[in-house]
Amino acid sequence: MAVIHHTTLKPTKLELLASWLPTRPWYVGAGEPELTKAGGFRLDDPAGEVGIEFMVATDASGAQPVHYLVPLSYRGAPLDGADHALVGTMEHGVLGQRWAYDGCHDPVLVDRLLALIEGRAQAQAQSISDAPDREVTRSYTGEGSPSAAARTATATDDQDGTELRTSDGTVVLRLHRVLRPAVQAPQDADGHITGAWQLPDGTRARAVFAALHTTHRDLA
Repeated sequence: MAVIHHTTLKPTKLELLASWLPTRPWYVGAGEPELTKAGGFRLDDPAGEVGIEFMVATDASGAQPVHYLVPLSYRGAPLDGADHALVGTMEHGVLGQRWAYDGCHDPVLVDRLLALIEGRAQAQAQSISDAPDREVTRSYTGEGSPSAAARTATATDDQDGTELRTSDGTVVLRLHRVLRPAVQAPQDADGHITGAWQLPDGTRARAVFAALHTTHRDLA
């Protein structure tokens, strides 16, 4: 179980994201974003080493607010071979220096995300220890588990979001980075995750965060 520490972060997560988001091909703003945290959830790392958060950040810098899904992993030491995925470093008031990564490039986050889709993991509240997030729903209709194959997955950003594809092409996981309320999962998806966040007017919105496709059904 991950323990949520209510303490200081320097710089804050949103300060890191304000510099990082404009470098992404799926960022739709024209300049520096004006970010607020609008929602999200966490997942537990069974080993207790990696913090895993799926944050929804709302950018109010344009004519209309834009809602971004940002999977983040937090580590106490650099992740080998992942310099390209580093969002930044922070000084945590309890844990010390933390390395924050774009979680799509972190194998622990990807494994836990697939475990959530398959029903082997439970989404946790973003800011409360040991509290399931009941607003996060998941579905998986495939046979077997794609987790083993997905250990070879590589992440690629494009204008529509982030795609994780295994080396043999049997598993494709698409993360929707720009969230649009009420968008449904593709009918041919083998699994998906839906989450919620708060709109600027105080109402709650829901959308598909991630959709899973497998090319065959005999995954072991």
